[in-house]
Amino acid sequence: MQVPQRQIRAVHTADTITVYQAYRAEIADAAVRAGRIVAPFKRDRMTWIKPSFLWMMYRCGWGEKPGQERVLAVEITRAGFEWALAHACISHYEIGSGETRAEWSRRVRRSPVRVQWDPERSMQLGALPYRSLQLGLGGEAVPRYVDEWTVSIRDVTDLAHRVQSTRDPALLPPKRPYPLPPDLATAIAA
Repeated sequence: MQVPQRQIRAVHTADTITVYQAYRAEIADAAVRAGRIVAPFKRDRMTWIKPSFLWMMYRCGWGEKPGQERVLAVEITRAGFEWALAHACISHYEIGSGETRAEWSRRVRRSPVRVQWDPERSMQLGALPYRSLQLGLGGEAVPRYVDEWTVSIRDVTDLAHRVQSTRDPALLPPKRPYPLPPDLATAIAA
């Protein structure tokens, strides 16, 4: 089966979607205890969420990169996730998008959410020929994420280490295509 070039593949239910983030221990411990992202997390900077477990593993080096030693699975509401998509702007100008570079530049400055499509990763973390989504949350999106959208937080660092050592695909979280409404698919160039 042909995988679409840009598709959100994630663990999701009728009401939630799971995204991944990696933090240093102080932030992860506080978040797991509170059941949401809290201080020492800083709300005034962009935070990136990733629906793809393997892309997160690539980014954090299986939880071994400094400052990214702990991997969290953050279950958020689909309503919040889709709000983020509806308020997002692609992080780079795309020729043929139907808007001028100046229009895109104005829109990206106003947008509280950035979309990046990065190569999905294999079990060996090699680049695959199709893309996975990561969302950068800034401005008004950050308090919505940490205060309103978060349903639960689990530390999945041990899972990351087991997958790294065994390369057993059966251990991976069971992702599937996320059912994007057509208007959101268009908005994020999926």
